Amino acid sequence: MARAGLTTERLVRAAAELADEVGFDQVTVSALARRFGVKVASLYSHLKNSQELRTRIALLALEELADRAADALAGRAGKDALTALANVYRDYAREHPGRYTAARLPLDPETAAASAGVRQARMTRALLRGYDLAEPDQTHAVRLLGSVFHGYVSLEAAGGFSHSAPDSEESWARVLDALDSLLRTWPAPGAGHPHP
Repeated sequence: MARAGLTTERLVRAAAELADEVGFDQVTVSALARRFGVKVASLYSHLKNSQELRTRIALLALEELADRAADALAGRAGKDALTALANVYRDYAREHPGRYTAARLPLDPETAAASAGVRQARMTRALLRGYDLAEPDQTHAVRLLGSVFHGYVSLEAAGGFSHSAPDSEESWARVLDALDSLLRTWPAPGAGHPHP
C-alpha cells in the first residue's frame, strides 16, 4: 500500500533536488527512501526501479528547460534569441547541476519522442530560421549550438575557465558573438574543404 502523502510527482521532484545536491549519478531509489525516512519497498508502488526514477528526472529537467526556453525566446529573433537560448542552458546548469546532467540522459526513442526535448529542438530550429538556414544545414547548426552550449557550460562548471583572464563572462559573450557571425555567414557545403 502506498504511503500517505507520497506521490510519484513528489518523489521525482525530491529526487531532482537530491540530484542537484549530490549529483545525478548518486540518485537511486534507496537514496530517495533515505531522504523520506521510509523503507525502499514503500517507494516501489510509485517507481519500478532507479532507472525509471532517473528517466523521470530527465523528463522533468527537459520540461523545465523547454519552459524556460519558451519564456526566454518569446518575441526575440536573431542574436537576441540566440543569446537568450544560450543563457537558458547556462543559467539552468548553474542553478540545477544535477538536473542539467539528467537532461543529457540517453532515452529510448519512444520516450525521447514524447519528451519536451522535441519542443526544445523545435524552438532551436525556429531560432535558426531567422538566420535563413535550410536543411541539412539547420540540423548541422542545431548540433553545433548544442555542442558549444554544453561544452562551455560543462567546462565552466568544472572550473576550467577560472584560472586565467579574461573572465568567463567576457569569453561567453565573445563565443555568442562568434556563433551569431557564423550563423549569419554559414558556409556553403564543401566550402573550404579541398576534394581529393
